[in-house]
Amino acid sequence: MEGWKSMPPVRSAEAAYDANVPSNPVKSKAMGHFQRFFLRGLAVVLPATLTLWVLVQAYLWIDRSIAQPINQFIQYLIVQIFWQWPEIGAWFGLVPSTEEMENLRNAAKMSSGEVSSDAELVFAYQQTIVNSWWNDYFLVRMIGIVVAITAVYVAGRLVGGLVGRWAYRWFERFLTSLPVIKKIYAWIKQIVDFLFNNQEKAMKFNRVVAVEYPRRGIWSVGFQTGESMKSIRPKSGNSITVFIPSSPTPFTGYTVTIPREDAIDLPISVEEAIGFAISGGVLRPPSQQVPAIDEKAGDPWSRYEVESTQESD
Repeated sequence: MEGWKSMPPVRSAEAAYDANVPSNPVKSKAMGHFQRFFLRGLAVVLPATLTLWVLVQAYLWIDRSIAQPINQFIQYLIVQIFWQWPEIGAWFGLVPSTEEMENLRNAAKMSSGEVSSDAELVFAYQQTIVNSWWNDYFLVRMIGIVVAITAVYVAGRLVGGLVGRWAYRWFERFLTSLPVIKKIYAWIKQIVDFLFNNQEKAMKFNRVVAVEYPRRGIWSVGFQTGESMKSIRPKSGNSITVFIPSSPTPFTGYTVTIPREDAIDLPISVEEAIGFAISGGVLRPPSQQVPAIDEKAGDPWSRYEVESTQESD
């Protein structure tokens, strides 16, 4: 019985055959090539595809939320003009003939079972024709977007004047006096000022700096927003104010006052620093790329520091 226990387990003939057959190197190499080139293709195609998708979605949102309501309002005004001045409608051929009126009466009676007045039938007929014009021509549908852009431009011009600024401030005071709306409006106003760099109320970022925050040894990327408060200077000396954005929402963060000599200037733009904060440090500016650390070879930057120290000695 002991001899039976010491014998190795018996494998089936199929399992023994699979174990002795070597793997196909050609197939493995082909799969490796396919995977490498497929990932490379994704890296090339995805940025352009996602950019196009974002632009298309932005256009669809603008068309659905802004252009279409404006177009519907313009269509309503046009029909009202034809309704108030029938001679204009007749000049455009929007007055139904006797035969068409009879067909409209019969269609309305068959659909609703009630007899509509001729005025209502003419109004519905003109509205259908105008809607058909709008849907048949792409340039006509763009009128809503053109009107929206023009309205925004005119609003910007008006706010630049004395009367426009007064009206805008009065409108802001009215919104901020409402209990719930004032909080929502304040946050949206801050985000819009931040995105569009409103020079009057947005934070002015003079330079991008690195500071030790929240404690020594931990470095954070921030923006110098100006000088420190007057009351702090007697204790802090020559100090500056730095805004440190949070990740992944750089609209919020912390404002700290530090000595000017404790801030390290970073040769990157504000946009690059914001991208660094949003991505959690994944997106680094090209000028700030460092080689990856190989645990076997050691830190290449430590070797650089040693060589620099030897040269200085």
